[in-house]
Amino acid sequence: MSESHGCCRCCFSFIFTLGLTSLFMWLSLRTSNPKCSIDTFFLPALNNSLIKSTRSTNNTVYFVLKLENPNKDKGIYYDAVNVNVSVAVYNDTPSKNHSLIGSSVIPNFYQGHKKKAYKNGSVEFDRQLQAVFRAVLNNSTKAEFRVDMATAVRFKIMAWKTKRHKIRVGGDVKVDGQGSIEGKKGIKLKSMAAPNKKMISCFVVIAVGFLINFFVFYFA
Repeated sequence: MSESHGCCRCCFSFIFTLGLTSLFMWLSLRTSNPKCSIDTFFLPALNNSLIKSTRSTNNTVYFVLKLENPNKDKGIYYDAVNVNVSVAVYNDTPSKNHSLIGSSVIPNFYQGHKKKAYKNGSVEFDRQLQAVFRAVLNNSTKAEFRVDMATAVRFKIMAWKTKRHKIRVGGDVKVDGQGSIEGKKGIKLKSMAAPNKKMISCFVVIAVGFLINFFVFYFA
């Protein structure tokens, strides 16, 4: 009888240690995707305070992309960051369509723990100029744009790099009569893909298995 209880205690100790090790590994390897937002967004062509000749000759969208690494002990390697800028066109209907203005590419870079990065970009919209002003007229001197960002990242955990994780985020940007973001606040870019729950599911399975084995061996 005593040998049986000793065996149960030994098995329980092993399972308990395995559970703690799994929990520690999960906490150590868990990663959080970078937080992405549009910090500034400016179109001189829509700035009513500029003289007409200046507005008409500058058909460029200027923006600053803000990328924040929320991980305390993990760096992030970014592949080239692709940014698409579109304008919302209503075409005399309540529903809107997005017409692509152009794209900008930010070169690959590395971001340290808990660091923020501000990346400048610009897009010219020569062919889309009429669509932009049509959007402004339909929105009472305000225009609405769409910014979509796509890249892939690798997380640096000590000396080890994870595999690439694709990131696709986007958000709507409303511009006022000064050609800047309405409200003077940054626009958060939200994920357009379902979250990856594989690691969370794995941890749940380990935890459930641990509890089942605990009750089986302890009350046997």
